[in-house]
Amino acid sequence: MSTLLDSPTLAAVLDWAAGGVLGLAWWQVLLIGLLLTHVTIVSVTLYLHRHSAHRALDLHPAVRHFFRFWLWMTTGMTTKAWTAIHRKHHAKCEQAEDPHSPQIHGLRKVLWQGAELYRAEAVNPDTLARFGHGTPDDWLERNVYSRHSILGVSLMLVIDVLLFGALGAALWAMQMAWIPFWAAGVVNGVGHFWGYRNFEAQDASTNLVPWGIVIGGEELHNNHHTYPTSAKFSVKPYEFDIGWVYISLLSRLGLARAKKTPPRLAYGEVRPVADDKTLEALIAHRYEVMASYARHMRTVLRQQAQAAGGVRGKALQAARRWLHRDADKVPAAAVPQLAEARAAYPALDQMVTMREELRQLWLNTGRTREQLVADLQAWCRRAEDSGIAALREFSLKLRAVRIAA
Repeated sequence: MSTLLDSPTLAAVLDWAAGGVLGLAWWQVLLIGLLLTHVTIVSVTLYLHRHSAHRALDLHPAVRHFFRFWLWMTTGMTTKAWTAIHRKHHAKCEQAEDPHSPQIHGLRKVLWQGAELYRAEAVNPDTLARFGHGTPDDWLERNVYSRHSILGVSLMLVIDVLLFGALGAALWAMQMAWIPFWAAGVVNGVGHFWGYRNFEAQDASTNLVPWGIVIGGEELHNNHHTYPTSAKFSVKPYEFDIGWVYISLLSRLGLARAKKTPPRLAYGEVRPVADDKTLEALIAHRYEVMASYARHMRTVLRQQAQAAGGVRGKALQAARRWLHRDADKVPAAAVPQLAEARAAYPALDQMVTMREELRQLWLNTGRTREQLVADLQAWCRRAEDSGIAALREFSLKLRAVRIAA
């Protein structure tokens, strides 16, 4: 037994098992793991999300195939299934048919069992047929990537263990858990439950943080749901989308082309009256316009709270958080508190009422363009005659909006 343990062959085997062919320390393997999982995140956000699901980005065929191959090796996901499930999520967002809404399934389930929800939807033939159009259907997809999805992740395991020894198995486990946790769990779960909102999108989407680095820019989820066909997720000067950095680099190399970015709101001279161009700009930039309106509402709330005292505690907190939100997004528990704040501050109450009237300009599909222009003109007159400085200022600014060239 002593001779066997002392043999050079066994010693070499034990050395390999400890560190693999490369013989790296644990911290070096960890750094390599973080790099490899970041490549996987980039593959998901650039290829599956921005290119395949939303057609916001064109990628060179070589780049597309690298991403397909990498995802086959590190996730086992197919382009068609991921694309179809994500498109269905947008089409049925926060409804019973949404594959992974925490508003429907609960945050705990989506966060910790998001991968199970994905796998269940991935075998739904109706989802694949209805939402999976325009995805790869070549020989490799039919005979390798879709048919032998387990082969790719198994090959990744062999490579990891060969290169890094026993640590390679841990590295492989991290690779396999990375997308289920960050994408299926955090983005789909927390990204529809907690965070900040730049825009009043028609769902519960939130921006997790203003710096989209760890999840490739997917942290800016409210921005994405507001402008789903944009290849760029950041919209504010303080926001950062690392996915857009990679798109810019690939574009310089002729390997990518962004087809659409968030619309830019521009201002010109104040028109004498709101006209059809004002209406067109308002509808095109409605999310940005309503975000501006929310800032004016907060100004009025702050001024009235300081001048008149009035409500305090939970009612004031509820007003700060919910008064600028659409009525159907306000939780039932906050409704009495908002009513108390509106009763105490008449100017704020009028701004809430006129906010809904302004929103009806793009929701009321039964009126003609000429009628909508007349409605907008009447709205501006009432705003400017209201005696509320913030409301008058907003109306003048509204009459100056333009669609950026």
